[in-house]
Amino acid sequence: MKWCRLFLMLYICFAAQIGYAANQVKGVRIWPSPESTRVVFDINPGIKYTVYTMHAPERVVIDFIDTALNTELSKIPLKSTHITKLRSGVHSQNMLRIVLDLDQTMKVKPFILEPNDTYGERLVIDLESNDREAILALFELDTTKPTKQTSPKRSKDFIIAIDPGHGGEDPGAIGPRGTREKDVVLAISRLLKDELNKHSGMQAFLIRNGDYYLGFRERMRRARNKHADLFISVHADSFINPRADGASVFVLSSDKCSSVAARWLAASENRADLIGGVSLNDKSDVLATVLFDLTQTANTVASFEAAGHILRAMGQTTTLHKNRVEKGGFLVLRSPDIPSLLVETGFLSNPKTEIKLRDKHYQAKIAKSINNGIREYFKNKTKHAATS
Repeated sequence: MKWCRLFLMLYICFAAQIGYAANQVKGVRIWPSPESTRVVFDINPGIKYTVYTMHAPERVVIDFIDTALNTELSKIPLKSTHITKLRSGVHSQNMLRIVLDLDQTMKVKPFILEPNDTYGERLVIDLESNDREAILALFELDTTKPTKQTSPKRSKDFIIAIDPGHGGEDPGAIGPRGTREKDVVLAISRLLKDELNKHSGMQAFLIRNGDYYLGFRERMRRARNKHADLFISVHADSFINPRADGASVFVLSSDKCSSVAARWLAASENRADLIGGVSLNDKSDVLATVLFDLTQTANTVASFEAAGHILRAMGQTTTLHKNRVEKGGFLVLRSPDIPSLLVETGFLSNPKTEIKLRDKHYQAKIAKSINNGIREYFKNKTKHAATS
C-alpha cells in the first residue's frame, strides 16, 4: 500500500512537471531599429499571456500562464534599445513573469506572429518611443521632420533610395547552406550605395542600414521624406525547384497601379502630401484624379525605363531568369510618385547561386551592374531633359 501511495505521489509530481514544461518560452530576441525596438518570444501555440505596463520606474510586464523559461535572458544584448534590463521570475504557481525595465515611457504593441520556415509561433512586442528624436539619436540619424504642405528645398542631385528587403525577425529566403536573404541584400545594398555615391550628381541612401524589420509603408515613407527620384528594393529569390536560376527586375503591375490610385485618393490624410510636387488637399476630386493619373502614368513609364536599363546591365554580369522586365503586385513598389522597381539578385534556393551570393566579389559585381544600369537611366533622363 505504501509503495502504491509513493508511486502515485511520484506520478502526480512528474505529471505536474510535464504540464509545467508543456508551455515554454524557448527563445527571446531583440531587434533595435531607428524608431522602435522589437522584442520576440518563441512560444508554444495557444499559450496564454497578458502584457501591461507599470510606472515609476517604467517597465513592461509579460505574464505567461503555465509556462517555463527555457532560455538565458542575461546573454541578450540590449545595445541601442531603451531596455535597461531583462529579468524573470515565477510570480505565482506555474506563472512565468518577464519584465522589461525601460529608461523612458514607451508605446507597447503586442501581437502574435504565425510560424514560418524559420521560426514557430512568436509573441512580438513592439516598443515605440514617445520621443522620436531620442531614439533616432541612438542610431545617429537625422531628426529633422519634413514639412507636408510646402515643397521643401532639395538638392539638385538625383536621389536614389536603396531598400534592402526583409530584416530583423524576417530573414527572407534561406539557402541550403543557411544563407539568409536579409544579410545578402544588405551587403549588396551597401556596396551599391557606395558605388552610386562615387558619381557627381547622384546621391544614394539606405532605407534599412541594419538588421531590423521595417513595414512596407514605412519603407515608402522614408523614400518620400528624402524626396527620392528612384526607389530600388533589393531581394534574393527562392523557389521550390532548386535549379531555378537567374536575376530578375520587377515593376508594379498595371492593375495594382489602379488600386493604389483609388486607395490614395480616398484617404483624406494622403491628399495633404505632395504628389509630384503638388498638394491635392485643395483640389476638387476631378482635378485631383487627373493630376494623380498624370503623375502615376509618368511614374510607371519611368519605373519601366529604369528597370530595363538595370536588367540589361545585370545581364552583362550574371544570368537572367527572364530577358524582360517582369510585373508584380509587390507592396513596397506602391509609392504613387516615385519610380520604383524590385531587383531579385538571384535564387538563394539554387545551391550554386547561393555560393555566389555569399561571395563578396560577386556581391560587388552585382552592385556595380545595378549601378551601371542606374547611371544609364540617369544619363538618358538628363539628355532628354536638356533637349526638351
